[in-house]
Amino acid sequence: MPCWYSEIPLFTATSRHYVDRLFDPDPQNVLQGVIDMKNAVIGNNRQKANLIVLGAVPRYQSSSSLELRTECAVVLGSLAMGTENNIKSLVDCHIIPALLQGLLCSDLIFIEACLRCLRTVFISPVTPVQLLYTDPTVIPHLMSLLSRSQHTQEYITQIFAHCCKTPEHQTVLFNHGAIQNIAPLLISPSFKVRMQALKCFSVLAYENAQVSMTLVNVLVDGEQLSQVFARMMQRDKPIEMQLTAAKCLTYMCRAGAIRTDDNCIVLKTLPCLVRMCSKERLLEERVEGAETLAYLMEPDIELQRIASVTDHLVSMLADYFKYPSSVSAITDIKRLDHDLKHAHELRQAAFKLYASLGSNDEDIRKKPILESGVIELLCSLTQSDSPALRVNGIWALMNMAFQADQKVKVEIVRALGTEQLFRLLSDPDTNVLMKTLGLLRNLLSTRPHIDQVMSSHGKQIMQAVTLILEGEHSIEVKEQTLCILANIADGNTAKELIMTNDDMLQKIKYYMGHSNVKLQLAATFCISNLIRNEEDGSQERQDKLRDMGFVDILHKLTQASDPNLCDRAKTAMQQYLA
Repeated sequence: MPCWYSEIPLFTATSRHYVDRLFDPDPQNVLQGVIDMKNAVIGNNRQKANLIVLGAVPRYQSSSSLELRTECAVVLGSLAMGTENNIKSLVDCHIIPALLQGLLCSDLIFIEACLRCLRTVFISPVTPVQLLYTDPTVIPHLMSLLSRSQHTQEYITQIFAHCCKTPEHQTVLFNHGAIQNIAPLLISPSFKVRMQALKCFSVLAYENAQVSMTLVNVLVDGEQLSQVFARMMQRDKPIEMQLTAAKCLTYMCRAGAIRTDDNCIVLKTLPCLVRMCSKERLLEERVEGAETLAYLMEPDIELQRIASVTDHLVSMLADYFKYPSSVSAITDIKRLDHDLKHAHELRQAAFKLYASLGSNDEDIRKKPILESGVIELLCSLTQSDSPALRVNGIWALMNMAFQADQKVKVEIVRALGTEQLFRLLSDPDTNVLMKTLGLLRNLLSTRPHIDQVMSSHGKQIMQAVTLILEGEHSIEVKEQTLCILANIADGNTAKELIMTNDDMLQKIKYYMGHSNVKLQLAATFCISNLIRNEEDGSQERQDKLRDMGFVDILHKLTQASDPNLCDRAKTAMQQYLA
């Protein structure tokens, strides 16, 4: 039962009186009752719930005269603007089919009242959008009603924008002429109509090549649609319009309908999205702007380069992690409370954008990283009480360290600090531990980097590796740790930290004989790096490991059933035979 049933004892005599008047035999009394009820429910959610529970909705649906039906549709629209429980109750009363049936009437005022209510019901998150597509005659009829008035245009496009959730929905709307019917609305004298038409195109074009390729050839009043969108991104336009137009062009670009070097992308869309990331914008606008910008430039290095030098984007993103600051510019307490609850969405958006900016180009990565001070911010996130923030912070650092130059790696180690690094290596959250091991593995790549890091922090790293290999950890954690050990074994001088540690060598030996193939592979790879020929001291290392029984184990592994393990053991044995 909906929770508002608990309020039944609180019904007033007035509520009962309104419903009783709906059953009066005199049509004029019924009409006046509905009009009085319409005025009574405005802004009164409890009254709305009372009337629904007392059975007003079925009576509305059985009304006959056009005037009465119109007033009923208006009241239903008002009831729909109550709580989510009200919406659920209306849907359960089959209000949607009744209102859709009402659209077959020729009277415009009645049609608009039905559409207004349908719009309110469909934009609610509790309404199943599939109800719009159940009857195949509904979509074409709605298309035919677009020309009736600005109100029908506004309500219908808003319904489409909210109910287009899947590729199948996109196809239905596309096949019934959505593009041809909605495109002219982009130059409507009504801002609300233009805005809802624009939102329609953003949901239709998202990851849809067919729609995007069609849109690029559409003319509106003799002008290409892409130019109409570009004009809507001008600074003097409302922010909502700028952002939605930028999304339309972004989706068309990602679908291959517009080149990434087209002026409408490079000179209009990208700068617009960067503007949306500034701290002057509302939280939702910043989140949407950053996520859309990340999506736009993700596959394109040149767009990443341009974005990295546009309007201090990198430093703007750094603010995402500080928001809201202790001295916030937000004076509206409700707004501040809302933003505090949703600040994590800003951080997530910033992570996406950082990842996109530095995904393909090392020069750009050095510029998000070193010039912006973001390393310090990410390192501070790893100290958060929230496991999700610790994971995201260390994950971002891990990505930044991947194939980075020595300067970046040194800055990460300096900013994080060895104490915090090793605290993270004992984090109770497995995701944090795995990402920290990933960071350490990326820091310990390429021989000069391996040797430099191990010369400064080798003792602590070897202690951490020992603790993990001895502890009760998952196969994945231990495999990652053995891979770190294999990287250390690849260093020129760092490998001696393993060779002089007999306890560590015994652990490698143990994991070479483990029942899990992944651990055997990682441990065998470690030995391969230690015994590699043509390196200083290789003969002495080979002799010591032979005396410890490693050759016998390698020989057994050459007969392993797993082909990868067998090949790796044979490769290692060849070092002894060379």
